[in-house]
Amino acid sequence: MTSATTYPQLTGEYTLDAAHSRIGFVARHAMVTKVRGSFNEFTGTATIDGDVPEKSSVQVTIQAHSIDTRNADRDGHLKGNDFLSMDEYPQVTFASTEIKQTGDTSFDVTGDLTIKGVTRSVTVPFEFEGSAKDPFGNDRIGFEGSTTISRKDYGITWNAALETGGVLVSDKVTLEFEISAIKSA
Repeated sequence: MTSATTYPQLTGEYTLDAAHSRIGFVARHAMVTKVRGSFNEFTGTATIDGDVPEKSSVQVTIQAHSIDTRNADRDGHLKGNDFLSMDEYPQVTFASTEIKQTGDTSFDVTGDLTIKGVTRSVTVPFEFEGSAKDPFGNDRIGFEGSTTISRKDYGITWNAALETGGVLVSDKVTLEFEISAIKSA
């Protein structure tokens, strides 16, 4: 595990390794269970300043069509106008506006999350999972974090009432990030 004193070694430019990362979400369904999914296509970069972590930044672009909940009918509905309107809004983006170290290995990453053309500021608490040189000579870093958003904040309001009361899909959606990035410069 990298200690706080070795953060300066991490300074540099990084590219998200999509094959070893996951950007996912969890929403309650029918008020009794959870539906989990992920986006399979995304790109991102990070600039890490190990001496002054607050000067670091991150940007991520997610392809909305790559949503995957392991159910083709549900995925089709999520891609459509009731939810992501991916034909009109093919990408979900995040661009950091502030990074604050909150503990030895924890950081709050605040930024602009844009979904369906609506941009809102969100803060994701991240935990630094460490750094390593992989068998191919790449310098890797890992971070994990999650945050909960209201889909109504992004104009995603479709729902269906349940006979027993309540609604089919929760307003609150938890976004999950498991990130592996490779130093590129």
